Amino acid sequence: MITLYDFPLSGHAHTVRLMLGILGLDYESITVDLLGGEQRGADYRAINPFGQVPVLDDDGTIVPDSHAILVYLARKYGDGDWLPDDPVDLARVQHWLSVSAGEIYRGPNVCRLVKAFNFPLDYGPAADVARTLFSVMNAHLERQDWLALDRPTIADVACYSYTACAPEGGIDLGEYPAIQAWLGRVESLPGFVGMPKAA
Repeated sequence: MITLYDFPLSGHAHTVRLMLGILGLDYESITVDLLGGEQRGADYRAINPFGQVPVLDDDGTIVPDSHAILVYLARKYGDGDWLPDDPVDLARVQHWLSVSAGEIYRGPNVCRLVKAFNFPLDYGPAADVARTLFSVMNAHLERQDWLALDRPTIADVACYSYTACAPEGGIDLGEYPAIQAWLGRVESLPGFVGMPKAA
């Protein structure tokens, strides 16, 4: 039995729901009340001492962190395409996982936290990071359909959520047609699960 400790508006949690959907896996979702501070309580800290979502419980195997969960799901339940064994291909996937944890987190994610959730963060530098990131991503996706390889991988899943909801952070994706086309390709994958709107 797979249980996902979840929060519907978290892009990190959404990437896991998206992967679970693509892989056709059944699971139970337990919503963690982030806005109410449940993640800071002792009960949840016993599951994840960092107090973050998502956390996956696969019949007693506890996996925190969205990227770690994607790796776990791809290896345990995927067909080998989602996380390759070849060192060069694996490095290309890992590069985009790092972009997801770095530029996407510091850029479009922070912009969304400010605009949609009124977090007291510095919007200007985050918007600069987002626009620089999307310029690079757009140029990259003008040359190939998927971020890492010639097929979708967990790199595309990891980078999808906060890119798709960038307009909620005031970042117009209309300037990045190759990114928009890539989002459409992700959304056409069998088992796709959409990212809920913040408002």
